[in-house]
Amino acid sequence: MRPVLDQWNLADEAAAIESMLSCCAARRWAAKMVARRPLANLDAMSAAADEEWSAMGEDDWLEAFASHPRIGQRVPDEAESLDAAWSRQEQSLVSTAGEQVRAVLVEANALYYERFGFTFIVCATGKSADEMLAILQRRLRNERAAELQEAAEEQRQIMQIRLRKWVAS
Repeated sequence: MRPVLDQWNLADEAAAIESMLSCCAARRWAAKMVARRPLANLDAMSAAADEEWSAMGEDDWLEAFASHPRIGQRVPDEAESLDAAWSRQEQSLVSTAGEQVRAVLVEANALYYERFGFTFIVCATGKSADEMLAILQRRLRNERAAELQEAAEEQRQIMQIRLRKWVAS
């Protein structure tokens, strides 16, 4: 039984797009996913998501990145959207980090944004604050074009995790 996917396949376009935006906030990607309905199962949805994401460009990527809180930035508990709840889950290991690591994360995030002009994106699921900080510090050495590609791949991974969570909800 695939009740969430079945309902999405039959939903009106606006509602179907909103569901996709909770998995990835790039509007063009969400619209392309909706245009591919009906999708038979999670495997078909996952393949379609990757195919559509690979056709996106910088504007789409930046739109998706902008929806993410910075690593270590607390998402308010009263933020009730599905993507806000998922962000809290994905970054849950940051809350176990010491004050010094969190302070360095805040500083490194600011440097990253200043250098690249967009939010640092990493698939945080299962990663400690120390791991994410090391990744952030390494990626600060990238050229912008390479960093955009790496961030887009991280966004793709996040999107795939969120699609699985959404279908299972």
